[in-house]
Amino acid sequence: MSEKVIILDFGSQYTQLIARRLRELNVFCEIQPFDKPIDYNDGVKGVILSGSPCSVNDEDAPQINTKEIYSKVPLLGVCYGAQYLAKSHGGIVEKSEHREYGRAKMIQNGNHNALLDGLTYESQVWMSHGDSITQLPENTKIIATTDSIPVAAFELTGTENPTYGIQFHPEVYHSTEGLELLKNFVYSVCGCKGDWTPGHFVDESVLELQNEIGEQDIVILGLSGGVDSTVASLLLHKAIGKRLVCIFIDNGLLRKNEFHEVLENYRQLNLNVIGIDASEEFYNALSGISDPEGKRKAIGRVFVEVFQKEAAKIKDAKWLAQGTIYPDIIESVSVKGPSATIKSHHNVGGLPEKMHLKVVEPLKMLFKDEVRRVGKALGLSDSFLNRHPFPGPGLGIRILGDITADKVKLLQEADAIYIEKLKSTGWYDKIWQAGAILLPVYSVGVMGDERTYEQVVALRAVGSTDGMTADWIHLPYEMLADISNAIINRVKGINRVVYDISSKPPATIEWE
Repeated sequence: MSEKVIILDFGSQYTQLIARRLRELNVFCEIQPFDKPIDYNDGVKGVILSGSPCSVNDEDAPQINTKEIYSKVPLLGVCYGAQYLAKSHGGIVEKSEHREYGRAKMIQNGNHNALLDGLTYESQVWMSHGDSITQLPENTKIIATTDSIPVAAFELTGTENPTYGIQFHPEVYHSTEGLELLKNFVYSVCGCKGDWTPGHFVDESVLELQNEIGEQDIVILGLSGGVDSTVASLLLHKAIGKRLVCIFIDNGLLRKNEFHEVLENYRQLNLNVIGIDASEEFYNALSGISDPEGKRKAIGRVFVEVFQKEAAKIKDAKWLAQGTIYPDIIESVSVKGPSATIKSHHNVGGLPEKMHLKVVEPLKMLFKDEVRRVGKALGLSDSFLNRHPFPGPGLGIRILGDITADKVKLLQEADAIYIEKLKSTGWYDKIWQAGAILLPVYSVGVMGDERTYEQVVALRAVGSTDGMTADWIHLPYEMLADISNAIINRVKGINRVVYDISSKPPATIEWE
């Protein structure tokens, strides 16, 4: 049985970050709503209580039975979790005179304890709370303070298992030794081995998939050309071989030559892939639609129709596989958090219900960076692993206004020149996402002795770690000039190139 640490989520914006840090330590962790009962027989080695936008003094503040937890396993309360731990045992938590937010210096009290072992005597930490513990309960000892608060970290004594509370966030980078503190908790306090690696995940997943999917069952998976669906297909292929049938649909909105190149790459991976060119069906559905949401809905509707039609030809199919990843799952069960709505691409178009298929999601416990590491462990090439994210509606939302086959071809040519230049100069791998956008704008130009009146293309390149925020990339002027000249000289119909220098927020990565 695999070991794990449970993070009980009280709605903090940092909850996912705690999980990511533990995964970096090769310790498997699972985020659960605070009110979900914990199955301690499922390899649980410890529990972390997250922060929260609530105050422990609110009438409807989330509540749990901490005594039940530490009677079973070690417990660590972070921020709200620490304050709740203190208050529920008889301590006092009050609103701070000044909201404590930002960097602070944590000072240890000099007594040895397993949680802070190895950390420097004075260490920078990150505070983010409006309440403070002003009086600790009995059988508690302070293990660290800061300049502004008397209780930065404490230990409950006399409990069946080690129990700690900290009023700062070790999971953020501003807490310079936060990862070391979390390492102490999961390794020294909880006794985790740290054996959750990409290879371990692959081996475990293959066994689980083989047990979950019947020996004769057929699984259908819709490939997009992206990392998530590709890694999901490789895991399933390793588990059930040719009983996995993949469908790769060309919606006519992919990059230049992408459908044929990616289809060939999939076949070289020995995947059982059916390639469908449905571009005309998508173009017909998009005819005359300029509204971004209208285009998205038309693309989604036709995708479902085409997928259903092709899937119906596959006899004995019992399962629909999806490349759902862990953030999709977390957002669907978040507790009073900012993302209480399930992502729109999860269970696309209600396909499982319409097709009467069971769903299998082999990547549902992985973060995006972990998907790439698992892909590498499965032997996936860097050309797949390092691909930039590409929107589901494809070039349909990079052509502002209505969609026509001619506009798509124009943008494909410009985009291909841009991406090739980024790759040949070594810039592609330094960028999170890049692409060209065809604007519904015409401008006057001069080519030779002739005046032109042609369209404008905007180039976009951003850096990010998760796509939630993004900064525009400072590409060298000389390279931008080279790209601009190449597009204008080689793509008839474009006579002006501009560069987008907007960050997210306030702008978005895509224009539509």
